[in-house]
Amino acid sequence: MLRSLNRPDILIVTLAAAGILMVTMGARQSLGLFIAPIDASTGLGIASISLALAVGQFTWGAIQPVAGAVADRYGPRAVLIGGLVVLALGCAITPFMGTGFGLVVSLGLLSAIGSGAGSFSVLIGAAAQRLPLEARGSASGVINAGGSFGQFVFAPILQKLIQGIGWMGAMWAMALMTLAALPLIGKLTRPVEGHVPHTHEEGGLKRAVGTAMKDPSYLLLHAGFFTCGFHIAFLVTHLPGEVNLCGLPPAVASWSLAIIGLANIFGSLYAGSCVAKYRSKYVLAAMYASRAVLIALYLMAPRTELTFYLFAAGLGFTWLATVPPTAAIVGKLFGIRYLATLFGLTLLSHQIGGFLGAYLGGLVITQFGDFGWMWYADMALALAAAIVNLPIREAPIAPKLAMA
Repeated sequence: MLRSLNRPDILIVTLAAAGILMVTMGARQSLGLFIAPIDASTGLGIASISLALAVGQFTWGAIQPVAGAVADRYGPRAVLIGGLVVLALGCAITPFMGTGFGLVVSLGLLSAIGSGAGSFSVLIGAAAQRLPLEARGSASGVINAGGSFGQFVFAPILQKLIQGIGWMGAMWAMALMTLAALPLIGKLTRPVEGHVPHTHEEGGLKRAVGTAMKDPSYLLLHAGFFTCGFHIAFLVTHLPGEVNLCGLPPAVASWSLAIIGLANIFGSLYAGSCVAKYRSKYVLAAMYASRAVLIALYLMAPRTELTFYLFAAGLGFTWLATVPPTAAIVGKLFGIRYLATLFGLTLLSHQIGGFLGAYLGGLVITQFGDFGWMWYADMALALAAAIVNLPIREAPIAPKLAMA
């Protein structure tokens, strides 16, 4: 897979983007570790703190197309610098927030805006515009794996920091780690041999968005990615509750989430290689269908620790591995000039699904006492997502070519 990245300049751009995503996703997905210590310190209550994080979930998705549009218009450098600085600011001021509204500002808005501006849409768009055609599919897989690696690495580091220097010190340490990623922006935006910078076209972005929103293939892609967000948010939010219902210790949930992150590193790399070999719509259909099968097997299996770990490994393989083929289809449909914006809109659809997955899971457990109906809905949506990807308009893969 990585043979297409064998040129040093290509590899540097790819690894720089992966490193930035490692930091922004690692910080974003580790915030749940702070809920209990913040509550113990401030007495604000779990509900108030959770509301701030829920606002952050939606804000992260909403900022993606905005950050992508700015990057497409003015270039990614300023967007990424601003994103990392705002993320660090959000972390740094959180210890001074003694109200629920204050946490909404620091974690729900600033941290989410900062991590979103330095996330998938801008990074994959920036890399795609600098890399040759044959390297884009593999690069998107490596970049995506960087985000999964961040999830795997940041959580244990921050947990140790919380235990050692307290949650406030851990927040300030996370702010410093975020700022430490700033030098990577220069590596990502450096000139690459054969790269021709895009010039701004008056009205081009508006036309591109208008054209995309009228394209049935683009809308079908949104529908499938909405389902992906629904799956991920439901599981990352309610897996601890499912483990508790099964009478298993809480450590099973934390280890399951760690396994998901680790498995997705390999899944992302494999997905990137598949983009170069197969039509991305078929890759996505297979991923979504596999989730329906995995959930069915889980429901039929005994609720043991091994079952959860195997389920986490299987599901983790496709966790966010849907990003490379989804970005590939956007690039094939509309080119890479406004990829950051158009892919950002698909990420917004993903986060709308995520909001519903997390929220409806809470309603179901409150109403029925278990997550049975959510699992059935999850299976149905996974099958629907697999089906809706099949009619997407996508040209066959040319020999030795990757994402167009």
